[in-house]
Amino acid sequence: MTQPDLGTVHFIGAGPGAADLLTLRAVALLGASQTCLYAGTYLDAVVLSHCPEGAALIDTQNLDLDQITEHLVSASRDGQDVARLCSGDPSVFSAVAEQARRLDAAGIPWDVTPGIPAYAATAAILRRELTVPQVAQSVVLTRAQRDATKMPPGEELANFAATGATLVLHLAIRHTRRIAGELAAHYGLECPIAVGYLVSQPAEIILRGTLADIADQVEAHDLQQAAVIIVGPALTTSGFVDSHLYSHRPRDQAGMGNSGAEVPIGNPKNPTADRAEPEEVRTQEWKRFAEATADREDPDVSAAAWR
Repeated sequence: MTQPDLGTVHFIGAGPGAADLLTLRAVALLGASQTCLYAGTYLDAVVLSHCPEGAALIDTQNLDLDQITEHLVSASRDGQDVARLCSGDPSVFSAVAEQARRLDAAGIPWDVTPGIPAYAATAAILRRELTVPQVAQSVVLTRAQRDATKMPPGEELANFAATGATLVLHLAIRHTRRIAGELAAHYGLECPIAVGYLVSQPAEIILRGTLADIADQVEAHDLQQAAVIIVGPALTTSGFVDSHLYSHRPRDQAGMGNSGAEVPIGNPKNPTADRAEPEEVRTQEWKRFAEATADREDPDVSAAAWR
């Protein structure tokens, strides 16, 4: 008897959980997959409406990796394409690495489709950019260590906090009080913090506060899972400078001729060609920028309005 061709396992970023925040590619793959594995804790049930009628729907929240892999391999060997939904984006805390190496060992083809991360959806609800000029230009994605896999050396939370970057904490909501205490030593008790629970879904909860009071809010709402924490002054600052990318520059150096008409920069037939500005131009621009911002006050990082 001829064996069916192997089906492909599609690791699909399901976004923060709302059905209308899936990508077009994700919807197409869901509609073409005869089997779908998903974590019911993190998804709005409406997401599954994109699966074809009669598809096998398997909730993985109570399964271990080996049990999940067994479903993936079995369906693939039956010739079925499989949708493996991952909350948020598969590139972060999705266990794709562990599942993929098991599929490789079994000879099962697989691919990855990105999704909207929960922290990005939370920032959208907050209407905040997480990278603000001269306030925070780095975003650290990390998690809590207690009751979880040991963190690699050097990745202690205090080390990240010491940079002053915007911190995004996954799998940490049950440790909010301890984490807030640790971070206060670096950011100060009045540092703004936000929590997004089931963001974009009907049960969504958004908490805004400071390191001094956020634990009380989390405990009052009895949040235990499916939440992301964002910490840093970028959440409330308002007195920041404009980005150099959008600051005033002589028009002929910004891709505009003396006539004001736009002219191409670099080789128009090769958009990837080197477009680096001459060193003397960069030096002149930096001097102009320094002079323009010399008298500006430090950005306002007060959390008064946040609360």
